[in-house]
Amino acid sequence: MHGGFDMNYDYLIVGAGLFGATFAHQMALTGKKCLVIDRRHHVGGNVYTEKTADIHVHKYGAHIFHTNNRAVWDFINQFTEFNHYINSPIANYKGEIYNLPFNMNTFNKMWGVVTPAQAQEIIEQQRAEITDGQPQNLEQQALCLVGRDIYEKLIKGYTEKQWGMSCSELPASIIKRLPVRFIYDNNYFSDRFQGIPIDGYTSIIGKMLAHCDVKLSTDYSELYSSFAPYTIYTGAIDEYYNYCYGELEYRSLRFETEIMDTSNYQGNAVVNYCEREIPYTRIIEHKHFAFGTQPLTVITREYPQPWEKGSEAYYPINNEKNNALYQRYQALAARNQKVIFAGRLGSYQYYDMDKTIANALCLASSLKN
Repeated sequence: MHGGFDMNYDYLIVGAGLFGATFAHQMALTGKKCLVIDRRHHVGGNVYTEKTADIHVHKYGAHIFHTNNRAVWDFINQFTEFNHYINSPIANYKGEIYNLPFNMNTFNKMWGVVTPAQAQEIIEQQRAEITDGQPQNLEQQALCLVGRDIYEKLIKGYTEKQWGMSCSELPASIIKRLPVRFIYDNNYFSDRFQGIPIDGYTSIIGKMLAHCDVKLSTDYSELYSSFAPYTIYTGAIDEYYNYCYGELEYRSLRFETEIMDTSNYQGNAVVNYCEREIPYTRIIEHKHFAFGTQPLTVITREYPQPWEKGSEAYYPINNEKNNALYQRYQALAARNQKVIFAGRLGSYQYYDMDKTIANALCLASSLKN
């Protein structure tokens, strides 16, 4: 695998996703020479977009950029212009449509209430069934937040599909930050900056990597460590160590994308399907991220899947068992001065895009000296 490569790289960066590309860009600005590899056939990782029927399709699920971090917002705006898209998903429960996040529009549809006091009174009444102090699982946490009606219709089935487990088996922490608002506001995020890049995410990554060498369809195991004195590894930390302590657990997704012979399939970019009997969790209609007027439309159904070796790892299952296992791998990593584990898989954490960029900028800054 040495053929065709300059061996004098400063950094080998494993993964051409948002973390790897941000880090590589920052180091290239300081004159460092970076080789970026990815086992996929494209750059961008999970933010990869490609055009189908003249529509930017989010190939690995919806990615809506949002942040309160002005430095991150200014950084990403070097590479693109963002539109004014606001994430306002809706939920479909057996043909009933509810606004998300949970707000006065949701409560009005659910109970016919029109004032915050009326909504709070109903939630307080339903919350009374939890009498054992602190919620011990996701089900109890949901009941405390929004009561039985909303839990049964809009949380239970969706969440159990997503995680493949009963809500009573899932940790309360998963939904502790679930937005609940007693105002008529369908904006899911409360961040100051929000939007979708008008040229798609792949264009951003390409610009970031303009001054780096990139090798796609290449697995780290195919390379020799002598390519560079330092490696930034954004793959799975347990895979790097050949699963010597066992496998960390994830949830995966299967995407089913279809071109539809209509200009408007569902009237919204994101529609959640909340009943347990429907196998997919949501349908994305990509053109609505960009206010598209194309004659056709493209939809993607998302089916949660158990993770197994060889499938994509999307959501770390951060329960006690897995977090303890990760700590063992982290202890191994701490003894390796030549490899830095980073990103979502390297850190065994789910990060939003802005946090991923912020982490990469921080790491690059710490290594510039």
